[in-house]
Amino acid sequence: MIIRSKAPLRLGLAGGGTDVSPYCDEFGGYVLNATLDMYAYCTIETSNDNSISFYAADRNEFFESKSCGKLELDGLLDLHKGIYNRIIKEFNQSVPLSFKMITYSDAPAGSGLGSSSTMVVAILQAFVEWMNLPLGEYDIAHLAYEIERIDVGLSGGRQDQYAATFGGFNFIEFYAEDRVIVNPLRIKSWVINELETSIVLYYTGASRESANIIKEQVKNAENKNEKSLQAMHELKADALIMKEAILKGELRKFAEYLGKSWEAKKRMASSISNSNIDRIYDLAMESGAYAGKVSGAGGGGFMIFMVDPVRRLSLIRELRKLDGEVINFHFTSVGTEGWKA
Repeated sequence: MIIRSKAPLRLGLAGGGTDVSPYCDEFGGYVLNATLDMYAYCTIETSNDNSISFYAADRNEFFESKSCGKLELDGLLDLHKGIYNRIIKEFNQSVPLSFKMITYSDAPAGSGLGSSSTMVVAILQAFVEWMNLPLGEYDIAHLAYEIERIDVGLSGGRQDQYAATFGGFNFIEFYAEDRVIVNPLRIKSWVINELETSIVLYYTGASRESANIIKEQVKNAENKNEKSLQAMHELKADALIMKEAILKGELRKFAEYLGKSWEAKKRMASSISNSNIDRIYDLAMESGAYAGKVSGAGGGGFMIFMVDPVRRLSLIRELRKLDGEVINFHFTSVGTEGWKA
């Protein structure tokens, strides 16, 4: 039997960082995001040879083992192993499974599009399809969060897992004790069309280790760093305003607060921006962009810029003179999916 799944990557539009503990536990966090037609993919081929193999094709990493009740996390494909361990323990009475798994993503790790968390959701969805697990969207997203953040121990927030699972435009609220409320937004089709023609998605060519950036942000929150906390409060307030602006189709206002939020986000941790990001941002502004930001934790990966659609092409021409790459995309309304091939 062959099982396949996919989960969409996401653009962080507003509030990113307020979904990270301890800030969201104490103050509550708001995030606005939207999924793209870029995906993480998983294929499982069941077997009876008493073996397990994982192949991350985009990273060219391979792991093979005899079927067992628990795989040791040793730095090689730990997310794949962590998911297997949890699935076996919670849903298969610790009875080993036998299969081959192949995964790949349309974006590299450290891209700022939530690629690692999205991959976890895609793999979980494949197991849900294979084993007919009784898990809804909230269950899958929460399980993905626990595996990545607790079982495997990777630092990060909560928005990526919920975006990949639910899909579409979402305003997501995060509170203490892992309470999450996903509010799907009914964005008018003309607003989505206008957004797609107004946004330029640019890959800087440099992925980054988001965990280190988030660790600095967490430390600042724990130490009640006033500058960092104030920036997070500002990001949270801006997310509400940007949600209203996008619902009403007020895209110039949306762009204004996109830029304002980027200035606030840079105050959360010193490593969120750097000289290369500043150089790209300045060039985009000089080339007609209204505003821009880094998607995700910062430090590299993808950047998004808002521009008047009639000036879009000239902005793209200028960005192509740099070392990165402009990526064409469309928003998608569907979250993770699984099927038997």
